[in-house]
Amino acid sequence: MKEKYILSVLLFFLLVLSCQKSDVEKDVPKCINDMIDNIQKEEVRNPPAKVWKWEVDGSTYYYITSDCCDQYNYLYDENCNVICAPDGGFTGNGDGNCPVFIEQIIRTLIWEDSRD
Repeated sequence: MKEKYILSVLLFFLLVLSCQKSDVEKDVPKCINDMIDNIQKEEVRNPPAKVWKWEVDGSTYYYITSDCCDQYNYLYDENCNVICAPDGGFTGNGDGNCPVFIEQIIRTLIWEDSRD
């Protein structure tokens, strides 16, 4: 009986210790994590905010959705410099300043606001 208890406790701790953030989250620059932290301090956006990692043409970008209507959704580089607004705005077509990407964009959702 004592052996089962010890084994159960050991398995529990192994399970807890093995729970870590995904590798994608570890790769996110601090400035992007700071932006996510700031979004979480705001009221919940409608629709909820999302952060996507874009990999294209040998570079990594971060696309962050804005709240509601007619606002730009911005694309940032790894240093949190605004590159462009690929979409959103009054026309829905962004700001027209995005680079022309040669390769197909690999999009990975890295965070979504799950608050109600």
